[in-house]
Amino acid sequence: MHGRSGKPPDRSPVPARPDLSSELLNALPHPVVCVDGSNLIVAANDAAEAFFQASTSVLRRHAVSDFVPFGSPLLALVAQVRERAAPVSEYRVDIGSPRLGPDRIVDVYASPLGEQPGSVVIVLQERTMAEKIGRQLTSRGAARTVSGLAAMLAHEIRNPLSGIRGAAQLLEQSANEDDRALTRLITEETDRIVKLVDRMEVFSDERPIEREPVNIHAVLDHVKRLAQSGFARHIRIVEEYDPSLPPVSANRDQLVQVFLNLLKNAAEAIGNDPDGEIVLSTAFRPGIRLSIPGSKQRVSLPLEFCVRDNGAGVSEDLLPHLFDPFVTTKVNGTGLGLALVAKIVGDHGGIIECESQPRRTVFRILMPAHAGGATRTPPG
Repeated sequence: MHGRSGKPPDRSPVPARPDLSSELLNALPHPVVCVDGSNLIVAANDAAEAFFQASTSVLRRHAVSDFVPFGSPLLALVAQVRERAAPVSEYRVDIGSPRLGPDRIVDVYASPLGEQPGSVVIVLQERTMAEKIGRQLTSRGAARTVSGLAAMLAHEIRNPLSGIRGAAQLLEQSANEDDRALTRLITEETDRIVKLVDRMEVFSDERPIEREPVNIHAVLDHVKRLAQSGFARHIRIVEEYDPSLPPVSANRDQLVQVFLNLLKNAAEAIGNDPDGEIVLSTAFRPGIRLSIPGSKQRVSLPLEFCVRDNGAGVSEDLLPHLFDPFVTTKVNGTGLGLALVAKIVGDHGGIIECESQPRRTVFRILMPAHAGGATRTPPG
């Protein structure tokens, strides 16, 4: 019996609802692995593959203990979950190893998988990015302190210095040759202090930045030409660019200042090494968002610009304070170069971080895209 329309009823099979579990896991930015009762890895999401630098098929052939140090707190945590049959969290767990690299600090959340006795789901959250952002905000606070100090110095020191310099020049006219050497020393040191005050005064400039859509590759090409014609003429500079990168909303001249400073530091770290190399790279890294203090607004920082060198590296003691004012490894350095770089990047709404090991130092800048170009532009 057909319906009133005379057409047979539609008996085609209803499409099955897709299983979203794997898609949901792969959408998570944090590594997630599931281990069985013997700690063998039975499942992993995409972030876990990137974290452990192995595909899921490779991970399934290993126990989680193969990837972490012997006696790692992570293994004790998994055992604790089985014993309690309840979730357990632990913060700042170091799972660094030769396979994963040193200083891999993570927060761990582990939970039993109810339907499969002995199985445990492990979620890892790396602490490095959060801590680097925290250090960056601290550096900005230090830069603001320097701003106030610079304004005070410019007002209170310039006039006395001018008087000291004038008096030294007057004394030089009537002094003998031995005394003239001393008056010239007073003049030169006075000029040096004035130059230092001028450099610090840059920190007190609170005027709004004039921004426009900037092609970062044009900026890097310009800086590369400047470097190769001067301080880095003996160093190989390699480009690893993402051609589909959208423009950055920035002040072009200030970006040139930032990257020129970073390349100069890289060249000085390399020194006269005939195998010296600097790599300039750009990439699109969605997923990193920064909360603005005192506001509910969160800014996306998808643009990544890196300057990598194979120089001697930065000492571990100095690394956390690298962007603080007056911190330097140079004999005659003022310690204001990287502090100024951090201020410029911060004024643009971005962050800068540094990772350093012998023969591999990376300065990484994360910045927002121009409002009209926050997505990729296909190449060509």
